[in-house]
Amino acid sequence: MDSQYQPERIEAAVQAEWEASATFAATPTPDQREKFYCLSMFPYPSGRLHMGHVRNYAIGDVISRYQRMLGKNVLQPLGWDAFGLPAENAAMQNKVSPAKWTEENLSYMRAQLKRLGFAYDWDREIATCRPDYYRWEQWLFTRLLRKGLVYKKNAEVNWDPVDQTVLANEQVVDGRGWRSGAIVERREISQWFLKITAYADELLAGLDELEGWPEAVRTMQRNWIGRSEGVELEFQAPGEIAPLKVFTTRPDTLMGVSYVAVAAGHPLALKAAETRPELADFLQTCQQTETSEASLATMEKLGMSLGLSVSHPISGEAIPVWVANFVLMGYGTGAVMAVPGHDERDHEFARKYELPIHQVIAPADGSTLDIQQAAFIDQGVLVNSGDFSGLTSAAAFDNIANALAERGKGGKTINYRLRDWGISRQRYWGAPIPVIHCTQCGSVPVPDEDLPVVLPEGVELDGAGSPLRQIEEFYKTTCPQCAGPAERETDTFDTFVQSSWYYARYACPHDQETMLNEEADYWLPVDQYIGGVEHAILHLLYARFFHKLMRDEGLLHSDEPFTHLLTQGMVLKDGSKMSKSKGNTVDPEALITRYGADTVRLFVMFAAPPEQSLEWSDSAVEGSSRFLKRLWKLAAGHLQGDTPPPLNAEELNDAQRAIRRQIHATILKVSDDVGRRHTFNTAIAAVMELVNGLGRFDDDSDAGRAVVREGLEATVRLLAPIVPHICQALWQALGHQQAVIDARWPVADENALSCDTLQLVVQVNGKLRGKISVNTTADADEIRAIALADSNVSRFIDGKTVRKFILVPGKLVNIVI
Repeated sequence: MDSQYQPERIEAAVQAEWEASATFAATPTPDQREKFYCLSMFPYPSGRLHMGHVRNYAIGDVISRYQRMLGKNVLQPLGWDAFGLPAENAAMQNKVSPAKWTEENLSYMRAQLKRLGFAYDWDREIATCRPDYYRWEQWLFTRLLRKGLVYKKNAEVNWDPVDQTVLANEQVVDGRGWRSGAIVERREISQWFLKITAYADELLAGLDELEGWPEAVRTMQRNWIGRSEGVELEFQAPGEIAPLKVFTTRPDTLMGVSYVAVAAGHPLALKAAETRPELADFLQTCQQTETSEASLATMEKLGMSLGLSVSHPISGEAIPVWVANFVLMGYGTGAVMAVPGHDERDHEFARKYELPIHQVIAPADGSTLDIQQAAFIDQGVLVNSGDFSGLTSAAAFDNIANALAERGKGGKTINYRLRDWGISRQRYWGAPIPVIHCTQCGSVPVPDEDLPVVLPEGVELDGAGSPLRQIEEFYKTTCPQCAGPAERETDTFDTFVQSSWYYARYACPHDQETMLNEEADYWLPVDQYIGGVEHAILHLLYARFFHKLMRDEGLLHSDEPFTHLLTQGMVLKDGSKMSKSKGNTVDPEALITRYGADTVRLFVMFAAPPEQSLEWSDSAVEGSSRFLKRLWKLAAGHLQGDTPPPLNAEELNDAQRAIRRQIHATILKVSDDVGRRHTFNTAIAAVMELVNGLGRFDDDSDAGRAVVREGLEATVRLLAPIVPHICQALWQALGHQQAVIDARWPVADENALSCDTLQLVVQVNGKLRGKISVNTTADADEIRAIALADSNVSRFIDGKTVRKFILVPGKLVNIVI
């Protein structure tokens, strides 16, 4: 073998071998090898890989290769999350169609990923913007529509009046559209919804079974679903007006209600505004407020009296009704009961508008407080609550719920924070929603034989709304039921729809007859899923929901999509997340050209545990490169000599047994670090220590060379998942014909780990003064004699009286003088 490590030549040759032999093609093997499906969240084809991509995909690749070396049948695919607003914006900037821009990016990024040596089955590649993919989510949508799990209704949204589209909460920056800069309006428009709330209980209960997920992620999903037990109750409105319904988790505070607040879009508010111009102006102002919970929590609380009252459901007291900017029509009933004495938001509002603040809960310990200065939000004992005074909050929950039920004014119920999923977007670059609108038949699903509804691709964008509304050839059609003139839906699916089932389509990407076939049941669920923690709620929740929808359609027979979840940290530079705007990005392409892909892979796996953020370090990259050169040099030096005879463990001397013990201790540690703990950085550190030990081991005897050969072969296999190119070259140089990825993962020899002697630290008055080797069977008297006779120790005890001899078995001796 060459004496110099040449990564560019080695990596090109190894990758050519992989491609020629289809090394990573996955085929089901029922009843034979155990399957392992490893998946990293697929990328958006932005044009170039960044270091966050490299880290994410390197983690998945290491796990996949390790599992294959355990003898499992491994599937690791990759595809592209290709629809979305960024492609529209880039297309406008570059004056090309989104389709052309996206496909060019796919091609470039695919080449980058291949250059990094990731073990993907490229034959299973998918792109969500291609009709052969989105056809099947259109097909599933039509089934769900017939089942009643899809519906259309008016909903309050963030509306950009310039771009003419709905904005997600995160696309609203300081009250303005992130792209247009226009003041965002709160508007009611007709939207398609998936009834995810029908699966709320199952989604919540299923979290308890996901023991392979980080507890923090499960907690975030529990909180997002937000199951709460409470009471729904009615405040009777005057005349013909329907009662105001509200939900509360604190019925114990009901006797402290001093006003009811409704949303700006509530019928009561709209009716009152018909004769009050100043109220109408206020409602218009509310329509320009963001709808995110974070914005509602931090913005100034504003309101206006509607000039009418409703009746308290128990006391009959007149309760004034206000409109408030922090109440949304899309959440609950669009009305909330306000208890300023025991809710901080209600207290802030009441102080601002000089509304009454009543104390109806007192601290259980009998302490006093000034309810006018701050709300008391804890549970306690009811006061000033009529017949309920003296009850604990817990007891009052049941008593007040029963009292409401007896009066026909309410009762216990379960509520969810989770809302149905609005899946329609007024954008062009997305999958068309397969519905035809007919004046005679209503909204009709597109028949199976007419799917997919193909998105027109040769479209130039001007940034003002979706061009689909202007393309008559697209939206003008005939009704599939009555054959009369009709129009296609021009909204497109939220891109979360595509990313909610892609993992399943990898099982059968070429099947044109069905969404999923029997291979889905073979490969699913995904055994290991890897991605950023920022996807902990929406993507992962929607994927779990879609999995259950596909299960209930008979497409697969498992309950959850992902058995184990690993959420990796960000890549930082100078303490900040890498971003183009900050000018602190690092180009993976340039690093590969300079150092080779294996160096880049080694650095991202060694720099930090996967769950933690990784701080970029140029010197650490250099260090990774030096280590690989040192490993190559060690192997080349060993191979210059004759091939050693087979190792005979019984004939080794102490030094040979010691280095062999390190070899097998390293195998034991790395196997646990990679396989169970996923602490790849400590696994790499252990192998580096072993390489250093082998480098220091100077023994050219047959037995010594046999031990070194064993150590090199173990090292190459332990590092093969992390730096596969150099390990493949070294594996072949060590005389093996098979690919190293098909070699079995090394197993530690317990006999090699056993030791006849052990080393003890010797302290004198608590200070380290020496180290001694003793037989593992030595008793305290023998150890005492050896310690006192040690030349380093004796210098500190000569002429002194030994007052105490302390032995900590297996660790240390402390001699007190």
